Amino acid sequence: MSEQKFSTNALHAGHDPAANGGTRAVPIYQSTAYVFEDSDHAANLFSLAEFGNIYTRINNPTNDILEQRLAALEGGIASVVTSSGTAAINTALLVLLKSGDHIVASNSLYGGTYNLLSVTLPRLGITTTFVDPDDPENFGNAVQENTRAIFVESLGNPKLDVLDLKAISKQAQAARIPFIVDNTVATPSLLNPIEHGANIVIHSLTKYINGNGTALGGVIIDAGSFDWANGKFPEFTEPSPGYHGLVYHDALG
Repeated sequence: MSEQKFSTNALHAGHDPAANGGTRAVPIYQSTAYVFEDSDHAANLFSLAEFGNIYTRINNPTNDILEQRLAALEGGIASVVTSSGTAAINTALLVLLKSGDHIVASNSLYGGTYNLLSVTLPRLGITTTFVDPDDPENFGNAVQENTRAIFVESLGNPKLDVLDLKAISKQAQAARIPFIVDNTVATPSLLNPIEHGANIVIHSLTKYINGNGTALGGVIIDAGSFDWANGKFPEFTEPSPGYHGLVYHDALG
């Protein structure tokens, strides 16, 4: 079968009718819990030895279809949907950063994002240096020893300034840190940040992907292009005390 084109992915990616009762439209699965075949099956799911549904807060078949669809549209390997765009940004950053860490960000950002970076995260010990995005070298010049990410919007909200994503991505590559791009305004229909060097793409699904402001949501999309084992992110390569000593990089790659 030939590779599906963008419009087909927008309508059908992630949805296997045969696995969903022969449905043409995506079903809304309302269950919060799922059946385990036996105790071994449950143990394998919880240890991430095999993948499947455990609890809807973690994953849900309806969410999974949406996640596969959004990853396909952006050219990523996987995604996670959240309750809002701000929740997606907050989740992505708090997975990567801890107290004492630092972000370099464009100074042309949506007001809620700017407030998150300038007011809320400093309460957790995470600081941000905001730079003029017109000169990509400003990002590299602002990188510190404790910098863990570069964050921008592909089209600034509301100024609609256009960033040179490829040039900024080179600054992130030189610093060996992930390049995170909020692509809410451009949408994957007009721009694919991953093709321009983004490692993580974020959206507020409430805006143009939803199309009419009737639903709230966000998404984090992984390009699959960043080396999380480069020594800067030990939380992925060392045993996690919060998950029975699991090493996420070994379990998930």
